[in-house]
Amino acid sequence: MTGPRCRRKHRPSGRQGQSGARASKHPTPETGWTARRGSVAAGGGTEGQDLPSQFKLRNPAAPAGDFVQLPVPIIQQLYHWDCGLACSRMVLRYLGQLDDSEFESALRELRLTKSIWTIDLAYLMRHFGVRHRFCTQTLGVDKGYKNQSFYRKHFDTEETRVNQLFAQAKACKVLVEKCTVSVQDIQAHLAQGHVAIVLVNSGVLHCDLCSSPVKYCCFAPSGHRCFCRTPDYQGHFIVLRGYNRATGCIFYNNPAYADRMCSTSLSNFEEARTSYGTDEDILFVYLDS
Repeated sequence: MTGPRCRRKHRPSGRQGQSGARASKHPTPETGWTARRGSVAAGGGTEGQDLPSQFKLRNPAAPAGDFVQLPVPIIQQLYHWDCGLACSRMVLRYLGQLDDSEFESALRELRLTKSIWTIDLAYLMRHFGVRHRFCTQTLGVDKGYKNQSFYRKHFDTEETRVNQLFAQAKACKVLVEKCTVSVQDIQAHLAQGHVAIVLVNSGVLHCDLCSSPVKYCCFAPSGHRCFCRTPDYQGHFIVLRGYNRATGCIFYNNPAYADRMCSTSLSNFEEARTSYGTDEDILFVYLDS
């Protein structure tokens, strides 16, 4: 197997608008509830609107950084396997670096298929010249995952490829670290206007605003019911975009949806991102790329 191409490409700037979002009780980048890039939230929505408590403006006397909500655009995934790619599109658009044709070209150059690992997303960020930091608990593939239903199908073919990406990361200027990340580390990152892509167990993660959880195990056509049972582990990528210290929640974009921002408690988020199978993978992405 040949190694990945490490050539850095320069990408044009300029955001593209999001269209077709349905009305929802969830705040979106278009509602005016979000702050400008790199600052804590300062907008207020429609006068007199009864917003959920976690989205209400922070107390003016509270320390800066207690409430952060970044205007990260929402892009929905198209298939059951491309949540990581949808998250990457959100991040690149937030940074003003997303061009759809060049994004597709990058996928071909990096030989990304239907099995996407966090290390693939780190290489994708490097390809676009985006400053990043990939933190994980395992520098390679945990052999214990071979027995998990989520990984079993592609494990034998993916193990060598993924381990090779980790081995060549330094030479390709992909920043990977084996380290533990705290909630405080994540909040400090978001408070600077930066964002992060996080691998979570979707069977554990639940949005406090959504009426019913999405079943990621089966993306059936619209109108078809899903009879799948929730597996022990179901990997899913989300984009972190803010938090509210007062209510103890964290804001994120779930690529399963096209019309909403989601919110969950810090305790639920921690449980979902530290579940066995995630390796506690988190890809920090920096605004000053």
